[in-house]
Amino acid sequence: MTALPDQARIVAVQVRYFAGARAAAGVQEETVRVARPDGAAVTAADVIAAALNLHDEKLSKVLPACSFLLDGVAVRDRTVEVSDDATLDVLPPFAGG
Repeated sequence: MTALPDQARIVAVQVRYFAGARAAAGVQEETVRVARPDGAAVTAADVIAAALNLHDEKLSKVLPACSFLLDGVAVRDRTVEVSDDATLDVLPPFAGG
């Protein structure tokens, strides 16, 4: 295993999948660890990319249509910083009336 530089930033995020995203991921929730060797802030985009890397193409087909909540707040800008122990909810579009 390659050691990370001293300035590396690592965060662990609880990712929760709902409805079709859960079916595509095959799990209800999981801890996703993201490392930034350059010490830069970990973003929502980094966490989403890391989650995609853990799963097959089924999830990659669902995620573009999904919205996300970071600790209960809608993610409008995926460059938002994500802190260690945050929760990211993955919400596919819901049908209803």
